[in-house]
Amino acid sequence: MRAADLDRLLDSCLERLLLPPSARLTRGKVRDVVDLGTELLISTTDRISAFDRVLTTVPCKGEVLNTISLHWFKAVSDIIPHHVREEVSARTIRAAKCMVLPVEVVVRGYLTGSAWRDYQKGEAVSGITLPKGMRFNQRFDTPLLTPSTKEQSGAHDRPVSRQDIVSRGLVKKAVWEKVEEASMALFRRGTEMAARQGLILVDTKYEFGLQGDRLLLVDELHTPDSSRYWHADTYERLFAEGSGQRELDKEYLRQWLLARGWKGDGVPPEIPDEVRVETARKYVLAWEVITGREFVPSALGQAEESSLVASRLAPST
Repeated sequence: MRAADLDRLLDSCLERLLLPPSARLTRGKVRDVVDLGTELLISTTDRISAFDRVLTTVPCKGEVLNTISLHWFKAVSDIIPHHVREEVSARTIRAAKCMVLPVEVVVRGYLTGSAWRDYQKGEAVSGITLPKGMRFNQRFDTPLLTPSTKEQSGAHDRPVSRQDIVSRGLVKKAVWEKVEEASMALFRRGTEMAARQGLILVDTKYEFGLQGDRLLLVDELHTPDSSRYWHADTYERLFAEGSGQRELDKEYLRQWLLARGWKGDGVPPEIPDEVRVETARKYVLAWEVITGREFVPSALGQAEESSLVASRLAPST
């Protein structure tokens, strides 16, 4: 999709849902969520954050993230049920309301990111002690499952071992065993499908919830925001050289901010439209590489999306 086409969508970004005061609406950094009782309406807006600050909107971002998740939810529904009940629009889903587990899972196929930083300091990774002599970006023989606690807003999530999860009563043992089994199966499926697109699924985050005794996959799935992807064709050469890998780029805005000396404190620099458009182009490219299809935007504008969501506000039973 051309930058000129994205430029024309700058004024149609969904910054926030505009709903009646009676709507039970909560806003996260990216998602607006309406509580219907036993179900939720979840709209993935075009808001974008960096360094824990919501900064601006990016054309098509909400549609990209929502539809990539839907692409993956459909592909893994034989592994574990998910929370999606209806695709309301390109940005909005109707989802089952459940009790989200207070622990999220990151499955890691390679020694990189925070795991590499911990390894360099001689520390265990979520209670897992790795063998000596491993190299930056080295593939694990078996992917690591590294849980972390979900902290309150403003606090950083903390790594936690499976033993602590059970002993502290964060998640019941039988439920956690299902989480571990599902997470590894999801990662295997994601790895296989990514390979067909010339990608390596390096690591990714999973979240789960309980609806009664039923375990559900929730939140987003294998998106550029929740996952790290590398291009497979250059992995071996770059690994042998000890170089960084070619990532499916999603860090453009963050790097643009860093280049201007802003790391989250004080007043952020004004983000020009050309940067918003280039960020959008990176997201669209990620969509096309991950799905293997051409991206054709279909998201509604803010007024139309808000009207559609407002029409679904009758509580579910």
